[in-house]
Amino acid sequence: MELSSNDFQNNQDMPSELTCDGKDVSPHLAWGPAPEGTKSFAISCIDPDAPMGDFVHWMVCNIPANVNELQKGQDSPGTEITNDFGKPSYGGPCPPSGKHRYVFTVYALNVEKLEGAARANFPDLVKEHAIGSGVLIGLYQRGG
Repeated sequence: MELSSNDFQNNQDMPSELTCDGKDVSPHLAWGPAPEGTKSFAISCIDPDAPMGDFVHWMVCNIPANVNELQKGQDSPGTEITNDFGKPSYGGPCPPSGKHRYVFTVYALNVEKLEGAARANFPDLVKEHAIGSGVLIGLYQRGG
Protein backbone atom coordinates (compact mmCIF):
# COMPACT_ATOMS: atom_id res chain seq x y z
CA MET A 1 0.00 0.00 0.00
CA GLU A 2 1.14 3.51 -0.66
CA LEU A 3 0.84 6.28 1.95
CA SER A 4 1.17 9.92 0.90
CA SER A 5 0.41 13.44 2.10
CA ASN A 6 -0.35 16.77 0.48
CA ASP A 7 1.57 18.40 3.35
CA PHE A 8 5.02 16.83 2.92
CA GLN A 9 6.88 14.32 0.78
CA ASN A 10 8.54 11.13 2.01
CA ASN A 11 11.83 11.85 3.84
CA GLN A 12 11.26 15.61 3.55
CA ASP A 13 10.70 18.32 6.16
CA MET A 14 7.24 18.66 7.68
CA PRO A 15 5.70 22.15 7.84
CA SER A 16 5.71 23.73 11.32
CA GLU A 17 1.88 23.95 11.21
CA LEU A 18 1.83 20.20 11.94
CA THR A 19 4.15 20.53 14.96
CA CYS A 20 4.23 21.88 18.51
CA ASP A 21 5.74 25.07 17.05
CA GLY A 22 2.62 25.61 14.92
CA LYS A 23 -1.01 24.57 15.23
CA ASP A 24 -0.19 20.95 16.13
CA VAL A 25 -2.71 19.65 13.59
CA SER A 26 -2.61 16.18 12.05
CA PRO A 27 -1.41 16.01 8.44
CA HIS A 28 -3.38 15.13 5.35
CA LEU A 29 -2.90 11.41 4.67
CA ALA A 30 -4.10 9.29 1.75
CA TRP A 31 -3.53 5.58 1.18
CA GLY A 32 -4.28 2.67 -1.08
CA PRO A 33 -4.94 0.50 -2.82
CA ALA A 34 -5.99 -1.66 0.12
CA PRO A 35 -5.37 -5.40 -0.06
CA GLU A 36 -8.32 -7.69 -0.62
CA GLY A 37 -9.87 -8.66 2.71
CA THR A 38 -9.27 -5.28 4.39
CA LYS A 39 -11.91 -4.71 7.08
CA SER A 40 -10.42 -1.63 8.78
CA PHE A 41 -7.31 0.54 8.99
CA ALA A 42 -5.00 1.67 11.76
CA ILE A 43 -2.49 4.53 11.73
CA SER A 44 0.52 5.25 13.88
CA CYS A 45 3.11 8.02 14.04
CA ILE A 46 6.30 7.16 15.89
CA ASP A 47 9.51 9.14 16.47
CA PRO A 48 12.29 6.52 16.52
CA ASP A 49 14.90 9.22 17.24
CA ALA A 50 13.51 10.29 20.63
CA PRO A 51 16.08 10.22 23.46
CA MET A 52 14.25 7.43 25.35
CA GLY A 53 13.47 5.35 22.26
CA ASP A 54 10.28 5.18 20.18
CA PHE A 55 7.96 8.05 21.12
CA VAL A 56 4.33 7.61 20.08
CA HIS A 57 2.74 10.73 18.59
CA TRP A 58 -0.45 9.16 17.26
CA MET A 59 -2.26 5.83 17.25
CA VAL A 60 -5.65 5.31 15.63
CA CYS A 61 -7.52 2.08 15.00
CA ASN A 62 -11.00 1.03 13.84
CA ILE A 63 -10.92 3.33 10.81
CA PRO A 64 -13.64 2.00 8.49
CA ALA A 65 -12.49 0.09 5.40
CA ASN A 66 -14.21 2.60 3.08
CA VAL A 67 -12.00 5.46 4.36
CA ASN A 68 -8.74 6.01 2.47
CA GLU A 69 -7.96 9.64 3.24
CA LEU A 70 -7.83 12.03 6.19
CA GLN A 71 -7.85 15.78 5.65
CA LYS A 72 -5.40 17.99 7.55
CA GLY A 73 -6.68 18.53 11.09
CA GLN A 74 -9.67 16.23 10.54
CA ASP A 75 -11.20 14.51 13.54
CA SER A 76 -10.33 10.84 13.37
CA PRO A 77 -12.98 8.53 11.94
CA GLY A 78 -11.54 5.79 14.16
CA THR A 79 -10.61 5.23 17.79
CA GLU A 80 -7.67 7.29 19.00
CA ILE A 81 -5.42 5.78 21.66
CA THR A 82 -3.56 7.78 24.30
CA ASN A 83 -0.13 8.73 22.97
CA ASP A 84 3.11 9.42 24.84
CA PHE A 85 2.01 13.03 25.45
CA GLY A 86 -0.79 11.48 27.53
CA LYS A 87 -3.58 12.59 25.19
CA PRO A 88 -5.84 10.58 22.87
CA SER A 89 -5.20 12.63 19.75
CA TYR A 90 -2.43 13.64 17.36
CA GLY A 91 0.60 15.20 19.01
CA GLY A 92 2.88 16.90 16.53
CA PRO A 93 6.67 16.73 16.28
CA CYS A 94 8.46 18.56 19.08
CA PRO A 95 12.04 17.21 19.13
CA PRO A 96 14.24 18.40 22.01
CA SER A 97 17.27 18.72 19.69
CA GLY A 98 18.38 17.82 16.19
CA LYS A 99 16.33 16.60 13.24
CA HIS A 100 14.01 13.69 14.00
CA ARG A 101 12.12 11.26 11.77
CA TYR A 102 8.35 10.88 12.18
CA VAL A 103 7.27 7.52 10.79
CA PHE A 104 3.61 7.48 9.75
CA THR A 105 2.34 3.97 9.03
CA VAL A 106 -1.08 2.92 7.79
CA TYR A 107 -2.07 -0.69 8.34
CA ALA A 108 -4.78 -2.62 6.48
CA LEU A 109 -6.35 -4.98 9.00
CA ASN A 110 -8.34 -8.19 8.60
CA VAL A 111 -10.71 -7.25 11.48
CA GLU A 112 -13.30 -4.45 11.76
CA LYS A 113 -12.27 -3.56 15.30
CA LEU A 114 -9.10 -3.96 17.34
CA GLU A 115 -10.74 -4.91 20.62
CA GLY A 116 -9.00 -3.68 23.76
CA ALA A 117 -6.34 -1.68 21.90
CA ALA A 118 -4.15 0.45 24.19
CA ARG A 119 -0.72 2.07 24.06
CA ALA A 120 1.00 -1.04 25.40
CA ASN A 121 -0.57 -3.64 23.08
CA PHE A 122 -1.27 -1.59 19.93
CA PRO A 123 1.90 -2.71 18.07
CA ASP A 124 1.24 -6.40 18.77
CA LEU A 125 -2.47 -6.22 17.89
CA VAL A 126 -1.72 -4.40 14.64
CA LYS A 127 1.03 -6.86 13.72
CA GLU A 128 -1.30 -9.80 14.40
CA HIS A 129 -4.04 -8.46 12.10
CA ALA A 130 -2.12 -6.50 9.43
CA ILE A 131 -2.48 -7.73 5.85
CA GLY A 132 -0.73 -4.74 4.31
CA SER A 133 0.91 -1.45 5.24
CA GLY A 134 2.37 1.75 3.88
CA VAL A 135 4.95 4.14 5.35
CA LEU A 136 5.56 7.87 5.01
CA ILE A 137 8.44 9.55 6.86
CA GLY A 138 8.42 13.24 7.73
CA LEU A 139 11.40 15.13 9.14
CA TYR A 140 11.40 17.99 11.63
CA GLN A 141 13.96 20.08 13.48
CA ARG A 142 12.96 22.96 15.73
CA GLY A 143 14.37 26.38 14.87
CA GLY A 144 16.30 28.65 17.13
